Amino acid sequence: MKVFSFILVLFFFTFCSTNKEKGLNMFIDQTTIKKTVKTMIEKFGEGERERIERGVRQVANFWLEEDGSKKDFIDFCTNNFVPKGERLDTVFDRLSKYFEVLSGHFNKISLELNRQLHLDLGEILPIDLMFAGYDPSANLTNDLFKNKIAFYVILNFPNYTLKEKNELGEKWNRKEWAYARMGDLFDSRVPSEYLQKISETSTKADSYISQYNIYVGNLVDDEGKTYFPKDKKLISHWNLRDEIKSLYGKDDALFKQNMIYEVMKHIINQTIPEQVINNPNFQWNPFKNKLFSDGKEIPFKTEPNTRYFHLLNNFRVRKEIDKFYPNYPTYISRKFDLEFEISEKEIEKLFIDLLSSPTVKKVAGLIQKRLGRKLEPFDIWYDGFKARSRLSEEFLTGITRNLYPTSEAFTKDLPNLLIKLGFAQDIANYISSKVEVEASRGAGHAWGAQMRSEKAHLRTRIGKEGLDYKGFNIAIHEFGHNVEQVLTLNKVDYYMLTGVPNTAFTEALAFIFQKRDLDLLGIKDPVPEAKYLTVLDNFWATYEIMGVALVDMYVWRWLYNNPDATPEDLKNEVIRIAKEVWNNYFAPVFNHKDVPILAIYSHMIDYPLYLPAYPLGHVIEFQLEKHLEGKDFANELIRIFTQGNLTPQAWMKGAVGSEISVQPLIEAAEQALIYVDGQQSSIFSGRAYD
Repeated sequence: MKVFSFILVLFFFTFCSTNKEKGLNMFIDQTTIKKTVKTMIEKFGEGERERIERGVRQVANFWLEEDGSKKDFIDFCTNNFVPKGERLDTVFDRLSKYFEVLSGHFNKISLELNRQLHLDLGEILPIDLMFAGYDPSANLTNDLFKNKIAFYVILNFPNYTLKEKNELGEKWNRKEWAYARMGDLFDSRVPSEYLQKISETSTKADSYISQYNIYVGNLVDDEGKTYFPKDKKLISHWNLRDEIKSLYGKDDALFKQNMIYEVMKHIINQTIPEQVINNPNFQWNPFKNKLFSDGKEIPFKTEPNTRYFHLLNNFRVRKEIDKFYPNYPTYISRKFDLEFEISEKEIEKLFIDLLSSPTVKKVAGLIQKRLGRKLEPFDIWYDGFKARSRLSEEFLTGITRNLYPTSEAFTKDLPNLLIKLGFAQDIANYISSKVEVEASRGAGHAWGAQMRSEKAHLRTRIGKEGLDYKGFNIAIHEFGHNVEQVLTLNKVDYYMLTGVPNTAFTEALAFIFQKRDLDLLGIKDPVPEAKYLTVLDNFWATYEIMGVALVDMYVWRWLYNNPDATPEDLKNEVIRIAKEVWNNYFAPVFNHKDVPILAIYSHMIDYPLYLPAYPLGHVIEFQLEKHLEGKDFANELIRIFTQGNLTPQAWMKGAVGSEISVQPLIEAAEQALIYVDGQQSSIFSGRAYD
C-alpha cells in the first residue's frame, strides 16, 4: 500500500565535501574558511576543533553573496557557535520543538488539502486538484536560509556521512544519534517554485491513479457472457492483483484470472479503450479488445499513453532540481543514498541474490504441483500458501461486513485488535486513540502525524454494505503502518529520532500485521503446517516484488540516459525493460517469455522509486518474524520500533542482532520445502469452502 508519511523538504542530509571540491563556484573561499576556523578555535578551544571545522565548512557550502559579506560570514559563525555542554542541549531541545511545530502543522495542512481527493467524498472538481497540488511548505527551506536559522542548525549540528554514521553510530548514545539526525536537516537550497511544481505534478499523477477503476462486471467473453458481479469495480493495480489472488482454489479461477491478466496487459500497453476506465457504461472483451454498448460493438479510442505521460512528468520535475544537489546529482542517488540510506548497487545485489537463487525453481515446482497445471505468468501472485486461500472470499466478507458495517465500527474495535495481538490494554487504548479511520477513495493508505498532538489516519475502502474482506485485509496492513507511526512519534525519546530508517521498515510492520488478519477475525488456521507455508508465501511474494522493483529502478536509469524521451518512447522502453527482467529471472521458472506483467504496478506512476521499499520490507519482515518467535510479540515490537530513525543497518543490528540479508529467507524456504513437499497430499485439496 501507499504510505503517506509527509516529510518536509527541510528534512534532508547535508553535504560533507565542499562545493569547491565538486568544481562549483563558492562565495566563501578557502582562505575565509581557514580564517574563521582559526578565530573560533582560539575562542572556543582545541576541544571543539572537529565540530568547528565540520560546521564552518558546511555553512560555507550554502552561503551566498546575498546572505552577507565574508566578514558577515566570519561574524555569524563566531557569534552563533554553541560549545558542547548544557547550553547546546538546551538549544537542541528548543530546535526540536520548533521543527515539530513546523512539520506537524504543515503536515496537517497538506492532509486537509488532500482530503477531497483521498476520501470518498463525492466528485473531484478542478479546484480540488489545485488545492491538493499546493505545497504550503514549498518556501520554508529558503525562508530558513534567508533568516539564518538553517545556517545556525548546520553550524552547531554538522552532518555525518552514512559511512560515518554506520561506523561511529555503534558507540553513540541516544542523544548523539539525535544530534546526528539534527545534522541531517538541510542539504540544498532548492527554490520554492521547483518544489511547488513537484507537488503539483505528483498530485495529478496520484489523482489519475486513484481513479483508475475497471468495472470487471462489464468484462465479457466471446459470447458476451460476464463472470463478475455487475457492480464490481477494481482499482488498478491493487484490486486487480488481489482479485487474481482471491480466485485460487475456485472452480472457475483460471478463466477469470486470464481475463484480468488481459486487462493488465492492455493497461501496460495502453491499448485499453479509454471509455472503460472508471466508467460502468460499456462492455469490454479484453481478449479481443472489442468494446460494446448495449450489446453492439462500437469503435473506441485507446488511452493516449496517459500512464507514461505522468511517469515522464514525475521524472522531469525531479530532474530539474538535480543541479541543487552537487553531492547527489540525480533523483536516483537521492532516493537510495539519502532516503533509503542503502546504495542502489547494494539493493540491486540484494534483489538479484534472491531472484537468482535455485530455491525459486523449487518453490515454483511446488506451486505447480499444488495447482495441478503449468504455471501462468499471473501465478507470480499465487496465494495458495495462505491459510485463507482455503476460505472463500464471500465467507470472509460475510464476517467482516457483519463486524464492520461502518468506519466507526472499525475504529471502535481497534483496541480489541491490538489486544488480540498481545498488546496490553493501556497501550492498546493509547495507540488506538491516536488513529482515525476514514473511507478511502482509492485502495487505501496510512498517513501519519508529524506532531504528537495529532492523529495518524487510516484509509481503506468501506462500501455501503460495510467493510469487505479485501478492505479489511488492506485496513490491517494500514493499521500496521499506523502503529509504527504512533510508536515512532510518541514513544521515541527524541523528536529528531522519530520515524524509521526508511519506508521499507514501516512496510515490514504492515506486512507483519496483515498476515495476522485471520487471527484477528477469530478464525483458526485450518492448515497445521502454517508456519512453513508462511515462509513460502513470504519467499514467493518477495520474489515477485523484487522483479517489479528492478523494473522501476532500471526505468529510472534509462530516463536519465534519455531525458528527451516522449511518452511513446517511455512506454516502449518500460515494456522492453519489464520483458527483459522477466526473461532473466522469471522466464526460466514459468517457461513463458517476453511477459510485460511486472510493469503493472501503479506506484511506478505516482510514487517514483517507491517500489524498492516493498521487497526490502519483506526481507526485513522475515528477519523480524524470525526474531519474534518465542518472544513477547507486542513488547518486543515496541522495543524494536522505538529505536526510531537510526540508519538501516544500525537499526537492524539493534533489532535482531544482524544486518539486512536475504540469506535467512532463502534458508528458511529450503527447510519449508522439505516439510511441505513431503506433506503435499494432506494439506491442500484445491477447493474453497464456506
